[in-house]
Amino acid sequence: MKTKNLTITGQVQGVGFRPFIFRLAQEHQLNGWVQNRTGQVELIIQGDEKNINDFEKNIVLKKPPLAQPEISNSEYCETEIFNEFSILKSEKEKNADIHIPPDFFTCDDCLEELTNPKERRYRYPFINCTQCGPRYTLIESLPYDRPNTSMKDFPLCEACNQEYTNIYDRRFHAQPLACSTCGPSLSFSSDEKTITGNEFSIAAALEALSLGKIIAVKGVGGYHLMCNALDAKAVQQLRDRKHRPDKPFAVLFPWQGKDGTDAVLKYLNPDEEELKQLTHPSRSIVLIKAKPHCQLAENINPGINEIGAMLPYSPLHFLLSREFSQPLVATSANFTGEPVITDNEEAEQRLASIVDAFVHHNRPILRPADDSVVRIINKQPHYIRLGRGVAPLEKILSFKLQQPVLAVGGHMKNTIALAWNNRIVVSPHIGELNTLRSMNVFQQAIEDLQALYQIKIQHILCDAHPDYASSRWAKNFSNENNFPLTQVYHHHAHAAVLAGEYPDKNKWLVFTWDGTGYGDDDSIWGGETLFGMPGHWKRVAHFKPFSLIGGDKASLQPWRSAAAMAWACDVDWQPQQATQKNINIDLARQVWQNTSMLVKTTAVGRIFDAAAAFIMQKNICSFDGQAPMMLEQIADQLDTKYAVDLKIETIENDCLEIDWSHLIPKLIDENTDATKRSNIFHSSLAMNLVQQAQLMREKYGDFTIGLSGGVFQNKLLTEFVINQLQQNNFKVHTTKDIPCNDAGISYGQVINTFFNTHDDR
Repeated sequence: MKTKNLTITGQVQGVGFRPFIFRLAQEHQLNGWVQNRTGQVELIIQGDEKNINDFEKNIVLKKPPLAQPEISNSEYCETEIFNEFSILKSEKEKNADIHIPPDFFTCDDCLEELTNPKERRYRYPFINCTQCGPRYTLIESLPYDRPNTSMKDFPLCEACNQEYTNIYDRRFHAQPLACSTCGPSLSFSSDEKTITGNEFSIAAALEALSLGKIIAVKGVGGYHLMCNALDAKAVQQLRDRKHRPDKPFAVLFPWQGKDGTDAVLKYLNPDEEELKQLTHPSRSIVLIKAKPHCQLAENINPGINEIGAMLPYSPLHFLLSREFSQPLVATSANFTGEPVITDNEEAEQRLASIVDAFVHHNRPILRPADDSVVRIINKQPHYIRLGRGVAPLEKILSFKLQQPVLAVGGHMKNTIALAWNNRIVVSPHIGELNTLRSMNVFQQAIEDLQALYQIKIQHILCDAHPDYASSRWAKNFSNENNFPLTQVYHHHAHAAVLAGEYPDKNKWLVFTWDGTGYGDDDSIWGGETLFGMPGHWKRVAHFKPFSLIGGDKASLQPWRSAAAMAWACDVDWQPQQATQKNINIDLARQVWQNTSMLVKTTAVGRIFDAAAAFIMQKNICSFDGQAPMMLEQIADQLDTKYAVDLKIETIENDCLEIDWSHLIPKLIDENTDATKRSNIFHSSLAMNLVQQAQLMREKYGDFTIGLSGGVFQNKLLTEFVINQLQQNNFKVHTTKDIPCNDAGISYGQVINTFFNTHDDR
């Protein structure tokens, strides 16, 4: 008889891991014990040596579906003789290896119970087990036991307690466990009535939706605003009340058919990868092309032929969408750029002017988690937003940190990152840091991640832009606590994301194309080509700078970029008279002529804006990125034959400058239809990128090409670029788990600062 001590790390919390170990030990006729040690699991197994070896292999081979175990220690030892295998009470560890699970979708077993009239949890909107349900949004502290969650105020009834304590039940130690007798419940509230009880609340919600009403529904990570996605009048009401005239709404499709996608297929044209991502455990919003003459209300996505589609991930979403039996708009209940609302009273106060009714529940949401958003590019999922089901996103670093670090990211699409030892955790989407509530959630995320992972930061990283709210906070916080503060240039962080995700590559040429970011020459970058490695980037090329009339206003007023670029080429362009409302072109010209008043930019994002104004007369936008998105939608085929040769000149410091001026006559030529002009624009940028890569290969030899920055969310452009680079024998990578937009800046700040500072990388 042998005895072995094992330590298991990785995702082993909240996934039914200890009962799995118990059953596996019995299967292999082994005695001993298993214990939760705050983030990791320790066990002693005793018995026949062959059985021990088989047991150890099956820990990984037969793991629970949501578990990601890693055996960090395995050694034979001497100990007492055990007569059985038992689960010991959880124990706190000082040096814990903690892994926080994200919120999980409702598993097949629970869905089967939810729809089976013979089951006692039939139609219970909070059904869950060890393989599904909320986690991140209800965990107060570790170890992950019920008293440390927002379920602590819901004592288990006798029937639930029997399941909770039965080692052979799939709900053994399922911390969010509940039923209609002892668990959370729904309520419905409107000006006309207040209703309590699950069935009555669901019925009232369905009636309101069928009457064209707008309702706010409390889910797992916050509230959704919902209405009938086939009812253009209801959708327009939602737009008017939310002051969101154009930005696309996400659509929740009912789970229909064997794999749940029948309703999606009725309205949309998903490819194989998009279908796979729709049904992925993260249950993210996936961007999918709509079918021609799709019956969804046209004002769900004006000017854009893609729908943000998702399938239900909570039992409440499942019940509502199934019984309504039609697609529902399900957009985040927030105000522009803010985190999603989570609190019942706050929802009633802040959403009263938007919705006709509320569906509340009384399970507290401890922290917001907006829905994740994914776009399939080059047959791979690319995250546009990290949220529920994905974040907190845990990754392993290729180096080891000497002290814990906090990276506070950028200003737009903000996330934060906590890094220590060889680990990094990226928070869920926080949003734009323009409001008090956004800053409050930003600070809460910083405090929560430290508390949950039991890490105390000792070093702060921030963007070099002095006016970002995150940078100002970082400077104040570092001064108050006497922490070192490191500023990281925006595009250096964008480039570093690639090196972090592909650490085996040691020489990079990264194209960092986005809207704007502070550069190391105190100008506004956004069309940069960087060569080297994190911490050692050399700016080797950029687009020709042009004046940013109106500064930050240009991001929502594409006519400003268009006018500046046209006037720089001696082209007397101005918006068509029909689109000149609220545009003072004469004043803009006067400002443009006074160059001392203007900031210059190289940003490709602003060049996209200008192209949309030239081609589509899209002069005013209601959300960031609208003009480039619409421009992408009207293009139909990129080809090298469309590409205009953009002149490349060598300027100071042996840097290349790309002159976009030859594009302007093509873009303003109204004798060419808009689709072809969009094809010309996209093809020209793509082929210039390839030309830059060829010139750099002649100069520097072999390297790996990276594509980072918000411009590479453009599927059409990115796929064409990858294809052309590969045809020219380049190795090219896009970001994987980390978004290429500003949501990846916090991760990139850590990589850029520390990647090259450790010999053990």
